[in-house]
Amino acid sequence: MDQLGALATFVRVVDAGSLSGAARSLPSSLTSVSRQISALEERFGTQLLLRTTRRLALTDDGRILYERAKSILGELKEVEATLSRGRQEPSGRIRVSAPTLMGRLLVAPLLAEFLRRYPSLTLDLLLVDRTVDMVEEDIHLSLRVGHLPDSQLVARKLADLRMIVCASPAYLERRGVPQTPVDLGRHDCLVFSDTPGIAEWRFKDGSKAERRIRMAGRLWVNSLDALVSAAREGAGIVRVPSWQVEADIATGALQRILLDFEPPPTPLHLLFQPSRLASAKTRVFVDYLLERWRTADAFGAHPAVRLKPDQ
Repeated sequence: MDQLGALATFVRVVDAGSLSGAARSLPSSLTSVSRQISALEERFGTQLLLRTTRRLALTDDGRILYERAKSILGELKEVEATLSRGRQEPSGRIRVSAPTLMGRLLVAPLLAEFLRRYPSLTLDLLLVDRTVDMVEEDIHLSLRVGHLPDSQLVARKLADLRMIVCASPAYLERRGVPQTPVDLGRHDCLVFSDTPGIAEWRFKDGSKAERRIRMAGRLWVNSLDALVSAAREGAGIVRVPSWQVEADIATGALQRILLDFEPPPTPLHLLFQPSRLASAKTRVFVDYLLERWRTADAFGAHPAVRLKPDQ
């Protein structure tokens, strides 16, 4: 069996939603398509598709193979493109995801210069305040805040981000300045969450212990940008990354509070799919980001280290 060909047919079947649809688009005979799917199922010793007279669905094993097959076939196309055009000029499409505000303020302004440097590259920037599935959504690079669970992804630490609590001077004058995290229960808190009613703020409690406070916020928004705007207008107290409100604190639009209770910093990582590490287009984009962020001191420190050529 031509395994690559069979994988390509399998992906086409899933995308088309039927064996006959895949046969028409290839073009190939329905018998040939059916034989290739059967051969794959025999090769892997598992059922990949659930076939009925009305619909076609993936089994759990079929979903795994579909995601991996798309990645493998995508990598093969990239290798073919690289070899055909030469390695001197990276080409193709790069898909990058980042938290909405971080992407808007720290990534998007750098893209024009990058595209001028590499005219054969195109970029898809996905700004979302959720954890993306890099394999499922075919993401080459992802900026992710927080401690990472174990996975097959490769991570490069960029910075340690400090979460701070702040509010406008007008709000604090009107409602008073909380002296401890417990005092927040008597204040209007502005909370970031994709699921209203479910959020915790972390604080330092003693030298090493951590206290988590379940928030009963008055305003819940799934956009940090919107929360900061509301805090600036005096709507309440917000907890955000320090880099996000650095300018507001410098001008006095927001005032930092509860400094003695701030928890340890949270790491920021760039994530890669392992198979993407050798991609010339991925490498030049990572190097460019680290070069610009290090020069601009984007995160209020100098932790970003350019990837070595052999990484």
